[in-house]
Amino acid sequence: MGFFSKIKEGLKKTRESISGSIETMLNSFTKIDESLFEELEELLVMGDVGMPTAMRICDELRDKVKKQGVNDPQMIMEMLKETVAEMLSGGDGLQINTKPSAILIIGVNGVGKTTTIGKIAFRLKSEGKQVVLGAADTFRAAAIDQLEVWANRAQVDLVKRDEGSDPASVVFDTIARAKSTHADVLICDTAGRLHNKKNLMDELGKISRIIDREMPDCDKEVLLVLDATTGQNAVNQAREFKNAAGITGIVLTKLDGTAKGGVVLAIREELQLPVKFIGVGEQIDDLQPFDAQDFAEALFAKRDENDQEREAAAARIAAANRRYDAYGEEISEDTDGETDDQTDSLMREE
Repeated sequence: MGFFSKIKEGLKKTRESISGSIETMLNSFTKIDESLFEELEELLVMGDVGMPTAMRICDELRDKVKKQGVNDPQMIMEMLKETVAEMLSGGDGLQINTKPSAILIIGVNGVGKTTTIGKIAFRLKSEGKQVVLGAADTFRAAAIDQLEVWANRAQVDLVKRDEGSDPASVVFDTIARAKSTHADVLICDTAGRLHNKKNLMDELGKISRIIDREMPDCDKEVLLVLDATTGQNAVNQAREFKNAAGITGIVLTKLDGTAKGGVVLAIREELQLPVKFIGVGEQIDDLQPFDAQDFAEALFAKRDENDQEREAAAARIAAANRRYDAYGEEISEDTDGETDDQTDSLMREE
């Protein structure tokens, strides 16, 4: 599967939720008026875009419609795609130009933090960079073990200590290893810290200070990993972490398993944080660098004939199964089981 195809497939649920609803709504209008924009705003909010972002999108569309003299509602979808791409553009690439550079990964437990580290390490290694991982989430033995598995998969170096060790000391050791081996990038895991736990935020600050002290001129990315399935709660998490941790970008995981991918727009617009990577699957290469144009294209892509045929076939099969179940229940009450041929015949007809 190609690069764009992965993103398009990964955004399928979000596209069906947002783009499908908008396409249906636009088909019900014969002209562009305020009622259209009101319904569009409502659909965007329902798609986890967030009220402030939905309002801005609609305001931008109103201006474009007026300036360009657009009258056909069917042109709104293309204009919407352009507006979203413009809003999301800029700052999405990793800034890791020094040798070594540092990437600090933060986020609450369960969002896919360790998996994200492994996948980023694999990607950087594939690009020819030498990578060192630091297992600084020392509060969970499983976190160290999981990161070691990913280090082996990506074939990169790992620095670790025993469970309960000082996380900052692991970061210090990782920096020393990166320097001694002339590595290009070090990636440090951190504990799954909750934004209302001051001691954990203080510890994160300590880790950042060690990096600044030992690598004063290095490029440093602080990436917050968020679970897309949590929708607007991810925005709230990002807001709290941004206030406390100096976040430089977002990694949004599990986009393939949710219809709440519109949260990307809310994060960018409300918090002014770029999305650096999106997770669109379980494979090691399914963490994709974020591209605003590709995201907008995939989010608002029209269903092709194959998609429509597959959906229609799935609907026919589901209807046949429901009828089969209902028919089977009816005959089981009224007969002694001698109607298997009749039931099979019904299924063939469906």
